[in-house]
Amino acid sequence: MIGFFIALISGALMSIQGVFNTQVTKSSSIWVASAFVQFTALLVCLGAWLITDRSSLLAPLKVEPKYMLLGGAIGAFITYTVIKSMDALGPARAVMLIVVAQLLVAYVIELLGWFGVEKQPWEWRKAIGMAIAIAGIVIFKWK
Repeated sequence: MIGFFIALISGALMSIQGVFNTQVTKSSSIWVASAFVQFTALLVCLGAWLITDRSSLLAPLKVEPKYMLLGGAIGAFITYTVIKSMDALGPARAVMLIVVAQLLVAYVIELLGWFGVEKQPWEWRKAIGMAIAIAGIVIFKWK
């Protein structure tokens, strides 16, 4: 149950962050805003590490395969694409499309067992759920 609430908080924070970041780009550029976002995230993570963890900062370099270390680089492009989509579509439409894209890609990753994720069998109810989510976008956008 705690995972459910954490996921809800995560989604809410992503939406708020996207709006904040989009506003920051209005007084700078998208790459400056993205760098600032990543830098402040680094500071928060280092502060949390100092308070709670103190494990080796070099431990992630032991991960295999090495491409798994690209999460931060992907995060920079996530920040960029969220800012651009929110600016172009508005927060509600952008987040709706982002969430459906996340769901679709996550399901494909599970189905194919990519990136070390345990392979899951095809389920019609999940495909129907995805179709309903896509229909929701169409209904939401419909005028």
